[in-house]
Amino acid sequence: MEEGVRRWVVDISKWDPQPSDFSFALSLLPPHQHSSVTRFIKLEDRKRALVSRMLQYGLIYDLMKIPFHHIIINRTMEGKPYLEYDKFGCRFPNFNFNVSHHGDYVAIASEPVCLVGLDIVSYDIPRGEPVAEFVGFFSSYFSSLEWDNIVNAGTPDDVLIEFYRYWSLKEAYVKAIGSGVTEELNKVEFSHTSWANISATVDGKVMSDWRFWLFELGERHCVSIARGHPRSAVVSYKTTLKKVEFTEDEYHLGLNLPSVDFIHIRVEHLVSVLQKALDCKDSDIGQASM
Repeated sequence: MEEGVRRWVVDISKWDPQPSDFSFALSLLPPHQHSSVTRFIKLEDRKRALVSRMLQYGLIYDLMKIPFHHIIINRTMEGKPYLEYDKFGCRFPNFNFNVSHHGDYVAIASEPVCLVGLDIVSYDIPRGEPVAEFVGFFSSYFSSLEWDNIVNAGTPDDVLIEFYRYWSLKEAYVKAIGSGVTEELNKVEFSHTSWANISATVDGKVMSDWRFWLFELGERHCVSIARGHPRSAVVSYKTTLKKVEFTEDEYHLGLNLPSVDFIHIRVEHLVSVLQKALDCKDSDIGQASM
């Protein structure tokens, strides 16, 4: 079961592809995915979109050895990606994943039982905008406790970092349930001890069947992970899940799985994984992953 808990991250600032390298990497994806990458004008945005999709196909193949042409990734009406279960099924009770990108990093996280939400933030603001003005625009999304902690964090940079950490946790929760609606952000309130032992409430009710983590990621970035019960998913996402109801013992087994570290991988490695996936035949299904 623990094998289904994966955390991969790519630092795209270290990938400076030639046009031919970028085109080759893009060619490894299914044709219907190409426009979701090429619609962006800036190279950095194209890199984020491409690597995000490479991570999705690469992790699913590496973990489950599903032949590439049988990996079907769709999106809910809110935009959350999910694996379409096919005739090969899945050896995990409720495999699901989430992706995020911001700044220099693109990442993916997966879970075998619980919902998973992932959010990366870069500690930056629009050029020339004062921190107080930028942060203040989002004040309605925070509880009075959270807001006090943000505005009293210290220097303007301390305020900015505190804001982004809370924001990242809220986004991870919203992405886990598949909402995609910003109104959900102000319903959840987070508490922590020096950003460890993170707990949360929704509409004042303690979320005892959820777990949250926040990690620093490179220079001036952080990443948050939310792990929660499938029954919390919004309707459109819930219908895509393999299983929603679990016994208490089944669920707590998944809830209390170890939280693994992020593995830093290079785009070149992802290219290699996808090439193997393209060469995989139906008879290869179930062989051990790397």
